Amino acid sequence: MKFALLIHLFFVAVATATFSNPIIWEDFADLDIFRVEDTFYYSASNMHYSPGAPILRSKNLVEWEMAGHSVPELAFGSGYYLDGGQAYIQGTWASSLRYRPSTSTYYWIGCIDFSKTYIYTASAVDGKWTQAAVINSCYYDVGLLVAANDTMYAAYGSSNIYVSELSSDGLREVASKVVYESDVGYIEGSRFYEKDGNFYILTVKPGSPSSEYVLKSTTGPWGPYTIQELFTDAGNPVPGCGNPHQGGIVDTPNGDWYFMAFVDAYPGGRIPVLAPLQWDSDGWPSVNLVDGSWSTTYDTPNIAASSTTSSFQADSTDNFSGPTLDAQWEWNHNPDNSKWSIDSGLTLQVASVTNDLYSAKNTLTHRIRGPKSSATIQFSTSSIKAGGRAGLALLRDSSAWIGIVNDDGDTHIGVTTGLQMDSDWNTISTGEEIASVGFSGDQVWLRATADIQPTVATGQFAYSLDGVTFTDLGGDYSLNATWEFFMGYRYGIFNFATTALEGSITVSQFVLS
Repeated sequence: MKFALLIHLFFVAVATATFSNPIIWEDFADLDIFRVEDTFYYSASNMHYSPGAPILRSKNLVEWEMAGHSVPELAFGSGYYLDGGQAYIQGTWASSLRYRPSTSTYYWIGCIDFSKTYIYTASAVDGKWTQAAVINSCYYDVGLLVAANDTMYAAYGSSNIYVSELSSDGLREVASKVVYESDVGYIEGSRFYEKDGNFYILTVKPGSPSSEYVLKSTTGPWGPYTIQELFTDAGNPVPGCGNPHQGGIVDTPNGDWYFMAFVDAYPGGRIPVLAPLQWDSDGWPSVNLVDGSWSTTYDTPNIAASSTTSSFQADSTDNFSGPTLDAQWEWNHNPDNSKWSIDSGLTLQVASVTNDLYSAKNTLTHRIRGPKSSATIQFSTSSIKAGGRAGLALLRDSSAWIGIVNDDGDTHIGVTTGLQMDSDWNTISTGEEIASVGFSGDQVWLRATADIQPTVATGQFAYSLDGVTFTDLGGDYSLNATWEFFMGYRYGIFNFATTALEGSITVSQFVLS
């Protein structure tokens, strides 16, 4: 009797298990999502950060891990290397990732600089990605489809939605036409699907509130397409954040469907939210809204293979033991690879002579985990030369940092705030030191804390001389919660110099908590 009761309670617990939105409280925007057998993949934007186009992987749609990047280097011009210019909020955005079973190949496709469309391919998402082709036009907000007959198509555009057919190898355009001229206003964010012989293009009408639309063709990829609203103003599943929009749909191995969208959550960026999706007898989808709103919680997807090691739930420590950086790390623009190394610590040599953090090469960044987290780094200071600046930043178009400052041998720990870009992402202020304390020694621990909830948007800095006792420095720092920079705040580890190209630090530990 007791055994039967335990079995009953187990199945009740399984049946009522739930997940909460956001799925990940980190900045993974412009998402595309798809499944290969029992594994789900999620591709996102990261703009000027390198490597580009991060890929996440999951077995159950709820727990995700970092898998790699589709664009190993932003090889799109000198600005992407911070050589005589910059490429802030350019790079990889609103791209698409798909798997082609017939050739066992993953394809990433995206428009760069509003001018050309790049295609990268790999045999495994965590393997070697190579630039395979360039199409000399912009597939704006592109969605890739590998059709049931193995033909590859791309849907893209704003207001006028195009479909292009790609060549048999998926690397060239062989036909293109406008398949829908919008009569609902400006739409973008195309995602392309085939189901039960019908073709679907998901689009979004951005704004406040935003609306999601579905284009459906029963006669093939070239249309004609009819339009139906999927939802408008789907509520706020994450308190204080925007309403769900854009994103993509995916089916599970047992035939259930889900919609993964994102919400604006500045200053933290754009974060993913998940909801079930159904299809009616006429072949139109609908999202499972609760009282007209995207719910904060839903029943956990019924997926047998439910074990995924999450990269985003627990505290984490990186000792930089090598030989490569973990996929969670991304550089601010392409790095100078001759000026850094990883082997029993991360060594950052000075790669730029500047007084401007935004122009400094080799700033290594990590997304801030919400709703609130802290990053602590430990590094050696003995090789910081005169003019050196090394430390930990809260990095965005408005920034602040705590670091070791060496002015002609006078060394101190300082907090600098007020770093600012203009609307063209040029530096208009390199900031002002607002607090300092004397320092002598060869090791320091620096900490940045950020509450990225839109209703709080506050950061703090602290330092320690022993890694145990931390002292606050500089008071509260207000985080910029506007959306125009698109990317959210990040933790950034930096080392630059104002006088000469010399000096280095070795970071022995990064702790995210």
